[in-house]
Amino acid sequence: MNNIVKKLFYIFFPLIMGTFVGLIISSYQDYAFLVKPLLSPPSYLFPIVWSILYLLLGISFFLYRKNNNNSKTIKIYYLSLFVNLFWSIFFFVLKWYLFTIFWTILLLILVIYLLYLFYQEYKPALYLNIPYLIWLIFATYLTINIYILN
Repeated sequence: MNNIVKKLFYIFFPLIMGTFVGLIISSYQDYAFLVKPLLSPPSYLFPIVWSILYLLLGISFFLYRKNNNNSKTIKIYYLSLFVNLFWSIFFFVLKWYLFTIFWTILLLILVIYLLYLFYQEYKPALYLNIPYLIWLIFATYLTINIYILN
């Protein structure tokens, strides 16, 4: 792959995959009809936030790959992205609210581990993903409470 294509792939792959999953789940979303906990954002905010987070994730991975090539970190990155993308399918399509609590915790563990690896290998990638970690903690709160309330 030439450098420009590789750069674009690393930067936009999470956003493209997130958009693809968004299209899959769009007819299944019933967020407006769920009983939601305090602090629940309006539904229009989610695509905006996730687009920003996916771009930050892609940029951080691109910068990481320019400076490092640790196969363990690369595997954890793609595994965490896979877990992230399937959360929406489990939650919105399959309505597995209890399962998604555990899936979210798995995602949090993977992302914390990924950020630890970024910390060891390339700190700018860590810093770009702090908003992602904060949002995942908030998403865990939402997931647990939506399960309890519904």
